[in-house]
Amino acid sequence: MIQAFNKLHRLLLQDRGATMVEYGLMVMLIATVVVAAVGPLGQAVSSFFTGVPSSL
Repeated sequence: MIQAFNKLHRLLLQDRGATMVEYGLMVMLIATVVVAAVGPLGQAVSSFFTGVPSSL
């Protein structure tokens, strides 16, 4: 039982290849935030510039 626990512990502590996965997750998270922000921001900018000629 202890040997199985030690083997599992060593397996979980290995970090080979983890950095590529972590970078991929960070890129995916950043892309999701950007996509979520572009929709409302684009609508706000569009409505702002639509109102500019009428105020001039």
